[in-house]
Amino acid sequence: MNFAVIFNLLLTVLTAVTGLFWLADRYWLAKRRAAAGGPARPGPVFEFFRGLFPVIAAVFVVRSFLFEPFRIPSGSMIPTLHVGDFILVNKFGYGLRCPVGDCKLVDIGAPKRGDVVVFKWPKDPSMDFIKRVIGLPGDEIRYVDKVLTVNGQTVGIEPAGLYADDGIIERRHEDFGGVKHDILVNPELPARDFEFKVPDGQYFMMGDNRDGSNDSRYWGTVPEANLKGRAVVIWMSWNGERLRPELSRIGTLIR
Repeated sequence: MNFAVIFNLLLTVLTAVTGLFWLADRYWLAKRRAAAGGPARPGPVFEFFRGLFPVIAAVFVVRSFLFEPFRIPSGSMIPTLHVGDFILVNKFGYGLRCPVGDCKLVDIGAPKRGDVVVFKWPKDPSMDFIKRVIGLPGDEIRYVDKVLTVNGQTVGIEPAGLYADDGIIERRHEDFGGVKHDILVNPELPARDFEFKVPDGQYFMMGDNRDGSNDSRYWGTVPEANLKGRAVVIWMSWNGERLRPELSRIGTLIR
């Protein structure tokens, strides 16, 4: 069980406990104090939990149903996302889910090709991964000589020079159904060619760092129940080598 799961569980419990104190005071104890001619305010314990409830409840609603922070731990999504980027994940775009567990409360929408998505890794659901949606349920994916084809249509790509100082890794502009972004390709590494049809209820994911990403090419598709939400914005970015924030990346929308 990872930190996010533990935090969500504790937040849910704390919201319930403080909510019970708030309800008990509002609809029972306050009336008893008024009838007895006692003080208008409760004792210090009830006062503490009663005052804490609105704050905890607001955090609970935002984190459980609206937005959740996520830190980029690896370079699999370079150049779109860098190690040290802190992002916000839209949790309601693909449906409102239970704060704890995988159940869905309200079905609102579904991922689109090109979305950057945070999900629970199917091999170990305690770990969160972030990749780009390449294939929707029923899509036929083909990847040959590092050229991507979806349902018989080749994804548009244009060279954009070199990315690394070593003069090897290439940067390419990719137009994925109107979602324009950059990817990285290492021409010295062999392509992992494949053809695949995405099963119903599953999604095929790939990293933008095409030759440096552990994704659906290696461990399979992602079930719909594992989706956590769509990455929307970089709210903070920390350069670990220079030990300072990357101000130019803060506020960048994720496409």
